Amino acid sequence: MLPLGNSVARGGDFVEDRFKPTVGRWQVSFVVAFAYGGAICLLVAYLPENVFDSTSHVFILSIGLIGLWRYGWWFTHMVRGVIYRRITFPRLRRAADQVTERGFKPNHVFVLCTSYKIDPEVTYAVYEGLIRNALDYQVPTTVFAAITDRTDVEVLNRLLQDYGSPDVIEIRYIYQRGDGKRSAMGDVLRAIARCHPGPDDLVVFMDGDIRLPATTFRRTMPFFLLEDDLGGLTTDNRAIVKGDDLTKEWYDLRYAQRHLLMSSTSLSRRVLVLTGRYSVIRADLCIRPDFIAIVEQDQLSHRRFGTFRFLSGDDKSTWYWLLKHNWAMRYVPDVRVLGFEELPDLDRFLRSTTNLMRRWFGNMFRTSGRAIRLGPRGMGLFTWWSLVDQRLSIWTTLIGPTVAVVLTVFVRPSFGLAYLLWIMSTRLLASILLGLPRGRVSPLWPILLYYNQVVGAALKSHVSFRFNQQTWIRQGISSVEAETPRQAMAVRRESAVLHTAATLGLVAAVSFVSGALPFPDHRTWQSFLWGREFRTDDFWIASALREKGESGSLLLPGKKIVAHWNTLKANGTAHLRGAGVGVTELHLAGLARLPRSAPAANLGHAGWLKHCGRGADACRIGPHVTLSNLTLHVQSGTAETRED
Repeated sequence: MLPLGNSVARGGDFVEDRFKPTVGRWQVSFVVAFAYGGAICLLVAYLPENVFDSTSHVFILSIGLIGLWRYGWWFTHMVRGVIYRRITFPRLRRAADQVTERGFKPNHVFVLCTSYKIDPEVTYAVYEGLIRNALDYQVPTTVFAAITDRTDVEVLNRLLQDYGSPDVIEIRYIYQRGDGKRSAMGDVLRAIARCHPGPDDLVVFMDGDIRLPATTFRRTMPFFLLEDDLGGLTTDNRAIVKGDDLTKEWYDLRYAQRHLLMSSTSLSRRVLVLTGRYSVIRADLCIRPDFIAIVEQDQLSHRRFGTFRFLSGDDKSTWYWLLKHNWAMRYVPDVRVLGFEELPDLDRFLRSTTNLMRRWFGNMFRTSGRAIRLGPRGMGLFTWWSLVDQRLSIWTTLIGPTVAVVLTVFVRPSFGLAYLLWIMSTRLLASILLGLPRGRVSPLWPILLYYNQVVGAALKSHVSFRFNQQTWIRQGISSVEAETPRQAMAVRRESAVLHTAATLGLVAAVSFVSGALPFPDHRTWQSFLWGREFRTDDFWIASALREKGESGSLLLPGKKIVAHWNTLKANGTAHLRGAGVGVTELHLAGLARLPRSAPAANLGHAGWLKHCGRGADACRIGPHVTLSNLTLHVQSGTAETRED
């Protein structure tokens, strides 16, 4: 059993909570910071100069425009969050504290706490926090403990004995059925309804692994007496993590991101989720039959998946009910509850985090669609667009990596290095801004931030076509996808086809817009008729020449380049300038005549070779094409020995 330590002081006064959020060790942070800074310095020092030539604007615009959109929206959230935490909320805090000082309190507080195979030490700490809050707030409190094991009862009886069985709190036990916590929550809400709560009574929804500081009730519940239309609120979260440094920082970063987003949306008196870790809702709302029904048996009808019930995501259901009925919601940023967190598999970070994110994103998609359909009139335009952006961010987040991969593979490998430098710089800045309200930032955050964004977006795209699939790893339960295995397999195949088509559509769109591949115009059809091989550089050269127009020159990188003469001829006036004779080698096919000026060397079966210098030594092919500062290889059998 966990020792009491100094958590209780004589006379009912409580000292600082003995539990603290966990973070990574400073030694690990130092090593990562040194390696991260060194990598940025190496990229800046050795980034090839030709990455910023006449074709680099395609890369800059492709990455920059999407980055401008995403970071502009993120910056909007940040500014709104600062306004809420520094201007709006301090006024609310002063008013709420005055409510408590004048003696106004709810008549009764009900607590719905669900646990599933929680360690006894954690259970003791969780319910100890509830007792401390009841003693601090001095409002009659009834705790409904939805438990799964007789051991939990023994732990709670021991806890009540340790605290002298205070009269201000009562603990009632309800055993879960083993089919998820929704059914247990429905039973508890009906039990609360039988208690006939008053209009000012409140219900606390919390998980059985959440530690509440002793002043949580006192610092959150007065807001309901201050704002008559306030339906629910939630607080900041931090984590007590069992795991390695990477896991600790992953949880801390996620809660820092949540803190930013919730502060921003709360400025509009709405939030995007009433987290199950700790949220408070008016009791007279919780006992309404339709509220109990949506908590216990929330379901969704879909044209492909039919009608299916939600396995988890009860916090999304309560949030949606309040949003639908136009109740205001608040985020309390100066109150932090602590969650005892650990990954499902401590030895597999990638597998565990992706499984968790898949479940979270599934809950989000199952609810956000119907919330968007409510329209912006009730919830406000900003909240509504935030929900829409959750869906748009799937594809806008994936555009950047897709552009980088396409241009690196089809145009120039140095674009990959430029993209890596962009990612490391922008994520470092974003991590610093995320850490300012927390008072700390970890060198692991930029890496984990990009991991959350890209892997998270990929998982969202996967879930968006399969949100009927539900699995709760910790409880070992999953939903039924269809009435028969044959129907389930058919739905899965259809989802896979749609997802694959959407992904290929994204890659194709990025390839065409970035210029890595040409739009299917007459030139594209001609390229097929000419029989060009896929591994030539015709596509990006043609795109660059069209963008350049008839002014300026096209700088070619210092490497072997393979192209067809018709690509140059079809684009009108063209001046191709290499990085140096012998450095840039242009292998040209389909040339009927050799250019004038520099003498040609007959290479026999290998064709002809000409050194095209600068100025008068440049190679001119016809009246419109000039090649300079490169070595020209004309493939054998494609050019006559006479010069043009």
